[in-house]
Amino acid sequence: MKKLATLSIFFLGIVSFLSAKLSTPSIFGSNMVLQRKLACPVWGWAEPNASISLTFAGKKHDTTADPSGNWRITLPPLEASSEPRDMVIADGENLSGSLVYEDVLVGEVWLCSGQSNMKWAIDRSDDSDLESLSGNHPNLRLITVPNIGSQKTQKNFEGSWQKASPSTVSSFSAVGYLFGQRLHQILGIPVGLINNAWGGSACEAWIPRDKLRANSLSQTYLKMWEDKEKTYNYETLYKTYEEKLAQWQDDQKAGKVKGRPPQKPRNEMTGQHRPANLYHGVLSPIIGYGIKGTIWYQGESNAGRGYAYRETFPLMIQSWRQAWGQGDFPFYWVQLADFRNEVTEPGYSEWAELRESQTLSLDKLSNVGEAVIIDAGEGRDIHPRNKQIVANRLLRHALAKNYGHSVPHQSPRYKSMEIKGDKILLSFDSVDGFLYCFDKKTASGFSICGEDQKFFRAEAKIIGKDKVEVWAKSVPSPIAVRYAWADNPICNLYDKIKAVTLPVTPFRTDNFPLTTTGK
Repeated sequence: MKKLATLSIFFLGIVSFLSAKLSTPSIFGSNMVLQRKLACPVWGWAEPNASISLTFAGKKHDTTADPSGNWRITLPPLEASSEPRDMVIADGENLSGSLVYEDVLVGEVWLCSGQSNMKWAIDRSDDSDLESLSGNHPNLRLITVPNIGSQKTQKNFEGSWQKASPSTVSSFSAVGYLFGQRLHQILGIPVGLINNAWGGSACEAWIPRDKLRANSLSQTYLKMWEDKEKTYNYETLYKTYEEKLAQWQDDQKAGKVKGRPPQKPRNEMTGQHRPANLYHGVLSPIIGYGIKGTIWYQGESNAGRGYAYRETFPLMIQSWRQAWGQGDFPFYWVQLADFRNEVTEPGYSEWAELRESQTLSLDKLSNVGEAVIIDAGEGRDIHPRNKQIVANRLLRHALAKNYGHSVPHQSPRYKSMEIKGDKILLSFDSVDGFLYCFDKKTASGFSICGEDQKFFRAEAKIIGKDKVEVWAKSVPSPIAVRYAWADNPICNLYDKIKAVTLPVTPFRTDNFPLTTTGK
């Protein structure tokens, strides 16, 4: 809430228009959390060349707005504090007084972004009633950025920080809230969460175009959109829709059709697939706000071009980090869950190819992590309701890498293979406990092939702590192995560390051509 501190009744009539000149983006406001131990910038607008002062935590900071009225003040790093304090921003030329942001805390701030599985709210997730009823955490603060796609850089959005309560958490990102709630309880300090997700969004929509143009694997998608932009005519599209709707209504009155009317056409130009639309529309207004890191759940909309994602996704992370100017802040993502019908026989899978690209990003970037949830999906629903397991596996990365807690966090990854006659011996990295078969004594989910590159379902046996032996009678001279290589694979291999189990990361040992190469 912005509180106007008026100097005197006398000035009320002459300063009403001036009071609107001093402002900040909505990412700043009452109930916000500032990132601890970080030089946090605060910015906004005022009269050109106005003298601006900001007072917080007992210190005053001064600057001068530029000729366009833009101003920026960087606060010195602060320790975490649950003590509610006011932030006062004053304009020396503004007779109406100052902006007062109340109940500001200092703690940990995380950006929660991606597509619908990140946007998916508590009230649509498992045990939503219990999660909401237990959601009373006044020092956990939430803000949501509305979905606006644009090629023009947006500077602000409609939204405000809220305290976590049964009424506010129910509509907030389930993965984000559950991640933040557990972090808040473990650390015992304030936590702020920024929900900035858009259902169905493409990774390319979160990247500025100059970055996409410089990336070879982004060219096909970018050109498709550039061609579409040359011919797109929303007025014609809407007129066609109105004609179809009118015809449907006439047919319904005549008893010729039943059911719903045709859907209103969407303006693709302001949607979540157009390159750079979300970077400019929903990310730009918050770029620079002090954060600890980002958690990300996206990829379903990119599965058809999974091979390109191996460059597109790291490019997105790099472009965000560069724009934020905070260095390589932590970035943890969710690997795609299992989806569609279970697969018992080996085959091709766009989702498996996308998962591989997600995993390869671990080797290209620093300060990143992947939460593997190949065991947490729902075959008939692209939106698994069990968001608790997703949040927990993301949180393990943050606790281990950023907060000094010794907790299991990294799913085992394929390391190397050795051909031993008619069998292949696989070795794995990041096995903190020992490899373990869940629900039965034998490992499932493996396939094997010979020189013909035709994969067959394989038998597998755990050898020691971190090795698996794989074979198939139909493949006497094997050359390659795949594991959990399907949209919805039947697989059961885990790293068991006492009471914690983390699934082995899906992988392939080969480099055969993929179905999404070139798409």
